[in-house]
Amino acid sequence: MVEATFRFFGELNDFLPRDRRERAFAAPCARAATAKHMIEALGVPHTEVGTLIVNGAAAGFGRLLAEDDALELHPQRASAAPGIRFIADAHLGGLARLLRMAGFDTLYENDYRDEDIVAIAAREGRTVLTRDRELLKRREVEQGCYLHTIRPEAQLRELFDRLGLAALARPFTLCLHCNLPLRAVPKAEVLDRLPESVRATHEEFTTCDHCGGVFWKGSHHKRMLAMLAGVFPLESSAPPSRPERP
Repeated sequence: MVEATFRFFGELNDFLPRDRRERAFAAPCARAATAKHMIEALGVPHTEVGTLIVNGAAAGFGRLLAEDDALELHPQRASAAPGIRFIADAHLGGLARLLRMAGFDTLYENDYRDEDIVAIAAREGRTVLTRDRELLKRREVEQGCYLHTIRPEAQLRELFDRLGLAALARPFTLCLHCNLPLRAVPKAEVLDRLPESVRATHEEFTTCDHCGGVFWKGSHHKRMLAMLAGVFPLESSAPPSRPERP
């Protein structure tokens, strides 16, 4: 065994017992232990660590730990790349819906097993969203985010702040139900699927070719706009987004 000193910063402390938060502490390590192994043994998923410093120099997760090593660990703060896609676990249905509303491709099923999420994320290059730290510790998970907050609106804000998603948002371009692109449609094409009041007061519509949903700028659209505006700036020309089923 060797002994190393660890110091976690920011929200990484949320994963630690109270007596180890916001302070340096020593911990015994197996002689062949890597930094990644010990970070996760201490309760912190590797996906949550953005910068690892060992003895004052940047290091990788594969670094073998030695006696008296001093590790500093800072939270992930990387800006998301265009085209980022997500997969949310079974407890984040509300967040998945809000991400779709903001225009981010987000897979979600309430019966996803952990094995399904890991396999899909690896196959499709998706970022795993969860409040299950053990899921993020799986070796196959390369990109993931642990949500510290509980309410979906707060989770959306947390994710936008962490990944810098505001510049990539395209609100009201995906179907909230199917996660597929919406297309603009002439009013005549959906006229028979509209309530009488909507026929008389609205002219712009989009539709989902998979589920047949029709969307327009109704009262629900205004509420969604107000919620999203609390997270990131919105363009006034957002597409229609009030869902109505035939």
